[in-house]
Amino acid sequence: MKILVVGSGGREHAIAWKLSQSKKVEKIFCAPGNGGIKEIAELVDIKSDDIPGLLDFAKKNKIDLTVVGPEAPLVKGIVDIFRKNGLKAFGPFKDVAMLEGSKVFSKNVMKRFSLATAGFKVFDNSLDAKKYLKETGVPIVIKADGLAAGKGVIIPKTIEEGLKAIDSIMVEKIFGDSGSKVIIEDCLDGEEASLLVFTDGKTIVPLESSQDHKRIFDSDKGPNTGGMGAYSPAPVVTKDIMEEAIKNVFRPVIDGLRKEGKIYKGVLYAGLMMTRKGPMVLEFNVRFGDPETQAILPRLKSDLADIMMACVDGTLDKIDVKWEKFYCISVVCASKGYPDEYEKNKEISGLKEAGEIKDIIVFHAGTKAENGKVLTSGGRVLGVTSLGKDIKSAKANAYKAIGRITFEGMQYRKDIGDKAIGR
Repeated sequence: MKILVVGSGGREHAIAWKLSQSKKVEKIFCAPGNGGIKEIAELVDIKSDDIPGLLDFAKKNKIDLTVVGPEAPLVKGIVDIFRKNGLKAFGPFKDVAMLEGSKVFSKNVMKRFSLATAGFKVFDNSLDAKKYLKETGVPIVIKADGLAAGKGVIIPKTIEEGLKAIDSIMVEKIFGDSGSKVIIEDCLDGEEASLLVFTDGKTIVPLESSQDHKRIFDSDKGPNTGGMGAYSPAPVVTKDIMEEAIKNVFRPVIDGLRKEGKIYKGVLYAGLMMTRKGPMVLEFNVRFGDPETQAILPRLKSDLADIMMACVDGTLDKIDVKWEKFYCISVVCASKGYPDEYEKNKEISGLKEAGEIKDIIVFHAGTKAENGKVLTSGGRVLGVTSLGKDIKSAKANAYKAIGRITFEGMQYRKDIGDKAIGR
């Protein structure tokens, strides 16, 4: 089987790494890939949102399965286009990819299928949004409607911060057209966790739970990022909560959409807040999470290629998805300045030394290989990942490996996994 992985981040490195372990996979291509993926796949110089270019490559190279990592090409309809051309692609069709492509669409789906979620209001002009914010007060959550690379959610501490956030999104257009509308919703109190499921449109198979760390600094301080680290499993997600989420979140959405003529295939990600009233839905993503994937896939015992093909073919009920019992933690090393403007082209040293530590996998995110060196090329640079018999030993091992890695301006959180230790 020849597989094309679309994307260039740590998530795509983890996906390619897991697919490379399948006996059925003879060749992996990655477009555009990064400095780490280069070690296990042939890199293709096509951007992840260049759908005509990706289609042409897949046709010419007789690709058996294209695995789409990032959300943007899914929202643009890459799966629909590939299917029309007789090619298989893992991911949802355009009509349901809007669960992530539009937060307004997503909240309306939650409301339509009676999911537990925060109360919300939608605004298409800044004056009305500001008036509502002043009336409601803080804490409150302000979200840009469209895609914003994981940074379109702002939780202001003061009314003034909130007014500035509305101006930034709707007037200054820091997220472009994604900020044409905003959602202002109630702020939920509790602990957040990530749940993902595989689905072929009927059968639903949960992945192991994980917990992401969105804020840039320790103790969940500072601005939101795309994610600074994750661990799996998340003790906050008990067996009962997992069953409740399948019954009251994933099943109503998958079945409800199907009854409306919209078949959801691929991975569906739910960000949940564990509140006193039970789990409530914060958001949906229509692809693997990043960095959750880096903490989940090393624990997958089954063949990922088989699972993905079954999702596409509608035969997921024939697959027995098994997981390893150990724990996994992934810590993101980021560039100086991230999540705002960050520095690039800094040489990374110590990768070989870190990789020599037992049970360590270093997933590359924002890197490039140039003249025999590995350089930084993105905000999130590496996901230093460790396996362990418990979360404490996995954490210690991950930070031991980070101690061997250096690049100018490297920043990372020191508390990834602390919420799970001692539980």
